[in-house]
Formats: sequence, C-alpha cells, structure tokens
Amino acid sequence: MSNDILATIEASAARRVMGTAMLGLTGALLVYVAFSAPPSPAWLVFLLVVGAAALWLAVRMWQATTHRIELTAEELRCSDGQLIARVEDIEAIDRGFFAFKPSNGFLIRTGTPGGRTWMPGLWWRSGRRIGIGGVTPGSQGKAMSEILAAMLVQRGQI
Repeated sequence: MSNDILATIEASAARRVMGTAMLGLTGALLVYVAFSAPPSPAWLVFLLVVGAAALWLAVRMWQATTHRIELTAEELRCSDGQLIARVEDIEAIDRGFFAFKPSNGFLIRTGTPGGRTWMPGLWWRSGRRIGIGGVTPGSQGKAMSEILAAMLVQRGQI
C-alpha cells in the first residue's frame, strides 16, 4: 500500500516538443545573429554565450521531461529513482498566484535542506524549497498538490 502511486505529473509529447523547440529556436537564432551581423566583439561573445546556453538548456529539458514525478504515501520521487522529498519532511505547500513557483505547478517547503538539483521543465530544488511543474499540465499539478495538502492536514501539519 505504501508503494502505490497516488498521483503522477508528466509532460505530454506536445508540451515537450513545444518547450524544447522554443528554447532550441531561441538559441539557434542567437547564434545565427552572432555570426551573421555582430555589432561588436562584446555583443558577439554575449550572443554566442546566451545562444549556447539556450541550446544546452533545450537538450537538458528534452532529457529531463522523459521522466515523470510520482507521489506515494511516503515520498515524492522522480521516475528515474531520484528522491525529491519525503512526505513526512514536507512542511508547507504554496500554490498561490504570487508564489515563486514553476508554471502549472506548486512550491514545497521541506524541513531539511537538500542540494541544488534541476530537471528543467519538470522540477527543481534549492535548499528547503522544491518547485514542481514547468511544461507539465496544470491539472496534474493541481491534483498532486491537493493530495499533498490533504496528507498534511491528515498529519495535523496545517
């Protein structure tokens, strides 16, 4: 029972393609502009660095969005086996309009800090804060956050 998956969040094929295509196109355009008509050497370096970073980010997003986020009664994990957070360690969930959260997602605050991790388009972690969402559907993010909130209420946290 404790290993049953209660909710999942995953990027659809269309969202994956659109997100990575937009980043890749941005990077390619920046590199093209740098080589076709650079205004100055400083701008050339800037355009090449930002363009290369956008292309690298597109590749990382494509790789990251092959996975999904799974919620069980005991943990929030990535389908590659990486533990995102233990449910018992979650202190708060922020789904507010002004929260610093990913698109179509929510923010989790944990009791113990963790290292910096980033799976573009899916989730990120910085210290005690975890952002879930990105190129994922809002309905899946809302369902998972509601289940997590119910689990916190049941535990007497909220």
